[in-house]
Amino acid sequence: MLKVSDLTHRVSLETDTLTILQGVSLEINRGESVAIVGRSGSGKTTLLGLLAGLDTPTEGTVELDGAVISKLSEDERARLRAQRVGFVFQSFQLLPALTALENVMLPLELGGHEAPEKKARELLERVGLGERLTHTPRQLSGGEQQRVAIARAFASDPVVLFADEPTGNLDNRTGQAVSDLLMALNHEQGTTLVMVTHDEHLAVRCGRQFSIEAGVLTEPDTRTDEEPVI
Repeated sequence: MLKVSDLTHRVSLETDTLTILQGVSLEINRGESVAIVGRSGSGKTTLLGLLAGLDTPTEGTVELDGAVISKLSEDERARLRAQRVGFVFQSFQLLPALTALENVMLPLELGGHEAPEKKARELLERVGLGERLTHTPRQLSGGEQQRVAIARAFASDPVVLFADEPTGNLDNRTGQAVSDLLMALNHEQGTTLVMVTHDEHLAVRCGRQFSIEAGVLTEPDTRTDEEPVI
């Protein structure tokens, strides 16, 4: 589903060049759930943006579902994201003037879905917000807003879902409920999940975990002492 080769990303400053990512390579199979764990400033959000085609790397390639997105134009990447990618952000990113139902309907309408309202209602009922369809984001709690965002992310049946600190703005209890919902929906729909987080308790719920520090990505060795080295 995702193949990254020798990914490096640099930003030019006034007097210097800052290397944010250095030589990142990884492969993520269809249907896998993967967590990338790192502290603030480690490069994890930059990596997520490159994997999703929100930005292009300085060096290296990113291949998503057979398309080398690092070589596509901005418009081509936008079309690919609309067709194959879902997002869940820490800050929810809901449109404040739209109701919960309208926020979930929007990607369906843009994608030409034949029954956007019906599907949006079904998704909001699935995330426990069937009674909050007409509420705007300001009328919803943080946990409710993130539930709307999760429903919106799954609306277009994405092949891969990117989540950036999905419980970062929530208290522990609400964050646990939201993470339960995210993992359940992801399992039901067979979506490939790529999540960046600083929360190791959330990360271990994924099938694989990577660590990133100072722009260098590593996959910890999870073998026990009894397992043979092959």
